[in-house]
Amino acid sequence: MVDIYGIGHPLIDVVARVEDRDLRSLGLDRGIMRLIDEEERSNILRVLEKREKSFSCGGSCPNTMIALASFGVQACVAGKVGDDQYGDIYRKQVSQLPIESRLTIGEGPTGSSIILVTPDSERTMNTYLGVNRQFGPDDVDEQMAAESRFFYFTGYMWDTELQKAAILKAIEIAERNHRTIVFDLADPFAVNRNREEFLELLRRHVSIVFANREEAHLLFDTDDSHQSVSELCPLCDIAAVKIGAHGSLVMSGGSLEEIPASEAVPVDTTGAGDMYAAGFLYGLTQGFSLFDAGLCASFVASKIIVKPGAQFSDAERELVAADVK
Repeated sequence: MVDIYGIGHPLIDVVARVEDRDLRSLGLDRGIMRLIDEEERSNILRVLEKREKSFSCGGSCPNTMIALASFGVQACVAGKVGDDQYGDIYRKQVSQLPIESRLTIGEGPTGSSIILVTPDSERTMNTYLGVNRQFGPDDVDEQMAAESRFFYFTGYMWDTELQKAAILKAIEIAERNHRTIVFDLADPFAVNRNREEFLELLRRHVSIVFANREEAHLLFDTDDSHQSVSELCPLCDIAAVKIGAHGSLVMSGGSLEEIPASEAVPVDTTGAGDMYAAGFLYGLTQGFSLFDAGLCASFVASKIIVKPGAQFSDAERELVAADVK
């Protein structure tokens, strides 16, 4: 048995230093994050062909699972990669981490996030979802779904009918075995596109939900975070709404905890939500109160936003894990 089984998008983070003229030649706006298609991905990689590049395992759910594993939680990451160079790199790096892998191999390119860093450290991110859009019910590890204490997924998986069917299969197995369903809304765009379906998931299946301020506001058509967490709470057992520098609101059974943010000067907020989820779930696996789980979540999120990127290096991971413990 593992503590947490997570299904998400495995994206290889490809980081390269470029000049502003490179962005202009590619027609890219500085500092944005956007989805790209296979042709755009090929064009960008062609420009980077002879540039020095670094590679690391990314994707929202994998980021959370890898962080949890580094804290000593038995975590499992699932998703689909391609039978290609980037898929090989991803699987090799995962094999060197203290995490269970249920990555499957599909026909098509591995998903990637190509991160272009200009001399002023501005990051322009280009995400290609790749073969994981084909992750389907046959890719679900039924034993993992049945035996893990928590099943975790994000709104990013509500993208294709195959992915939806896979998540619903894992949920059905987890519920049949009395496991806890954890859902991170993940992205305002996903909430806007799937609002009614997300509300139905929350009403029928989800025990713990994570949302940031904008996602929660979109879900309930309000600009009041206290109201949104109050509307979330009756739909599930635990609702956590992240409100940036003001911390987070955690509610369960009508009882509200206002969690302060950990002090930090943000450099890059990419990955803050992934790390918040990791810290909170770590707290729950250790039997923390909701307030202390929220404090742990704020602490881990504060450690990722003071550096570029959505994932800790090996050395940083060890330091954060020691501090968390």
